[in-house]
Amino acid sequence: MKILRFLLIILFYFPLSIQNLIADEAKMLKGLEIFNETAACAGCHTMKAAGAEGNVGPNLDTVDLTLESVVDMVTHGLGVMPAYGEDEILTPEEIEIVSTYVVNSAGK
Repeated sequence: MKILRFLLIILFYFPLSIQNLIADEAKMLKGLEIFNETAACAGCHTMKAAGAEGNVGPNLDTVDLTLESVVDMVTHGLGVMPAYGEDEILTPEEIEIVSTYVVNSAGK
């Protein structure tokens, strides 16, 4: 009976975890696209995971990043970095996606 219960639990949660993995992978791919194309972050930043070798902004592989700090920086900009949110270059959803991508890819 315990084995049957265990198997039922596994069968119930396994499809959910696969869906989450697919969603996460899709979000990361969209984040890479935004980083390299839509927002052109790669033109200024270095980040190995994105194949980016820019030298204007900080090397994202060597700085401490949190999701909150990246969202804030992308939204409001700093120095020569545009305010992608304030200037409506990216939507709030795109900012969240690219920020998640950067935080999860930097240093890898």
